[in-house]
Amino acid sequence: MPKRKSMPGMTNPEKILGGIGVIVYFFILPLAAAPLFGFIQRAFSVSISESLADALYYYILFGLTILFFWNYLVREGRALSCCAGAALRAIGVGAIALYGCNEILFRLLRAFSASQPNLNDQAVLARLASAPQRTALILVFLSPVIEETVFRGYIFGNLRSYSRWAAYLASCILFALVHVWPYFAGSWDSACLAAMVQYLVPGAVMAWAFEQSGSLWGSILLHGAVNALAVWGAA
Repeated sequence: MPKRKSMPGMTNPEKILGGIGVIVYFFILPLAAAPLFGFIQRAFSVSISESLADALYYYILFGLTILFFWNYLVREGRALSCCAGAALRAIGVGAIALYGCNEILFRLLRAFSASQPNLNDQAVLARLASAPQRTALILVFLSPVIEETVFRGYIFGNLRSYSRWAAYLASCILFALVHVWPYFAGSWDSACLAAMVQYLVPGAVMAWAFEQSGSLWGSILLHGAVNALAVWGAA
């Protein structure tokens, strides 16, 4: 079946509830996680390792995403069933475009600037080495649902009705910023912010896949597939 010709986005109640979820994602949980895990360790005399804390953080985020966006995700799932062919094409083309554009971008960065280590990539590789199963679960299943719902479903999907370009810019910049901000905030090193460039291409491709597939689940599946290939390549 052909893909949806329109993207109606969220209803007003879904926008309000989703807005609460986005606030929790960006502001509340990042500040509350460490005190919460510290309280659990003291109250129950247990030790929570860094890898377990990371997994618990994403389990909580995933649960909150389902809670705040359940109706929207179900509706997008129904849309996927109506445009499965378009979704498969978008996922295939998106994967090729993402890897191709990333390779070009990598070569340009190497040619015109000193190579800067991507601290987020280094942290992910370290987690894969110390807790491969937990980290693979986060990367392949939990993170795609969480990030696509927030950045493509809520931010891109709702801004698109006002301005397509603003939707692309806002969703891509915020998606890139959230991957580097923890490292920049910890060191105030501008090189951490420069790493944002590496996440602009994936952000744009995921938004394009969302549009072309006619369902948020198209970009979720693409995100999961790309992360699965990265996990497989790092194994």
